[in-house]
Amino acid sequence: MSLLPPTTNGDYRGHPSAPVFLLLAAGLTLVPGLIHSFLPDGGAGVIAGLDMGDRRDLVISLFRWQGATQLAFGLALLAVALRYRSLTPLFLVLILVERGLMALHGWVLSPPASGHHPPEHYGSVAAVILAGLFLALSLRGSTRP
Repeated sequence: MSLLPPTTNGDYRGHPSAPVFLLLAAGLTLVPGLIHSFLPDGGAGVIAGLDMGDRRDLVISLFRWQGATQLAFGLALLAVALRYRSLTPLFLVLILVERGLMALHGWVLSPPASGHHPPEHYGSVAAVILAGLFLALSLRGSTRP
């Protein structure tokens, strides 16, 4: 018995660019995951420009937690892009949900009081648009024999 089941790439009928987008999304998820997990401040001050005040330990802990979830999701995206392409539409929907909620919170429901938006706020909006496009491509091609 092996850790990973056999590949399902032969079952994928969607547009070939959609799994390539998932591969890019995996990289763009894993890199911030590594930053949040291993940068001394988790990227909270250096990248996001947050004033952590007297709750520095709490903020860094939250960034590290986010990094752990990003690393897990990024590895799942990588597995789908490389071995389980038949799951491409599902994972594009998961990106839409995740990034859609991030964009909604970052820009509408709880925007930063300082007015400064971290790079992730902009990236989330772009990811929603791109994931929607590639979801349509992955489903459009799925009717081919």
